[in-house]
Amino acid sequence: MSDLRLHVEAVVGEAALEGWRHVHNTIVPPAAMSLDEVRERAGRYRLENAYVGDVLVGCSTVRPPDGEEAVATVIARVLPAYRGRGYGAALYEHALAHARVLGARVVETCVLAVNEGGLRFARARGFVEVERYVLDGETAEWVDLRLMPHPD
Repeated sequence: MSDLRLHVEAVVGEAALEGWRHVHNTIVPPAAMSLDEVRERAGRYRLENAYVGDVLVGCSTVRPPDGEEAVATVIARVLPAYRGRGYGAALYEHALAHARVLGARVVETCVLAVNEGGLRFARARGFVEVERYVLDGETAEWVDLRLMPHPD
């Protein structure tokens, strides 16, 4: 872990929206978003940026619980240059805690299939694959994963 601590901030304002967009689009180019799309998403989901000092290193999305199962989606993204330092784990734990506060009973995540590091990260935290798919009119394959409860 780096000696510099990660701090996470809710995305508020144009600069923060643009920062979130930059991280998202760097990590998932097939789903690149315009600033208007990010603004719309910020109205539905909790978007946060992660910083070490003043340096943007990642972002997260928490889609609030939905349906009878109270399924929330938690996605943590860390820019490649900052991986392997514990930032992803800290960002994920922060986003997961927020989903739990919102009442999530089930947690899912979504990873671009070619992102082997992202899939390893999710599996290491107890997620298991539930579906692979390609969206209509696209070529990128996505993987939905579900966090399995710890046996007591």
